[in-house]
Amino acid sequence: MATLLTRKDGDILVVYFQDVSIIDEARIAGLGEELLELVKNENEKIVVNFENVSFMSSAMIGKLIHFSTRCKEEELKLRLCNINENVMKVFTLMNLQKVFDIDTDESDAVAKLKKSGWFS
Repeated sequence: MATLLTRKDGDILVVYFQDVSIIDEARIAGLGEELLELVKNENEKIVVNFENVSFMSSAMIGKLIHFSTRCKEEELKLRLCNINENVMKVFTLMNLQKVFDIDTDESDAVAKLKKSGWFS
């Protein structure tokens, strides 16, 4: 069962979580697999929008780090956006702003990817 929603904005794939709280182990495993499928589907630029998510477990953060690593290995550009204040506190405590490019909202993330090119 697909749990991620996606849409294209030009050459950018925008991904949305449907879950408000991401804590169930089976759900996290499924989300991790879905994220990795996005890497295989020839997407060059991906924005992951967290607007619906108010809580996620550390296991999901691990899946996101693995997803980021795979994106870097495949030379895909990845940005995260709309991270809830509570989730952002966890990201900050774990120093994840050094792992991820994080934007306040989707329009900023998309704009930064649209202007990224050969020299950025």
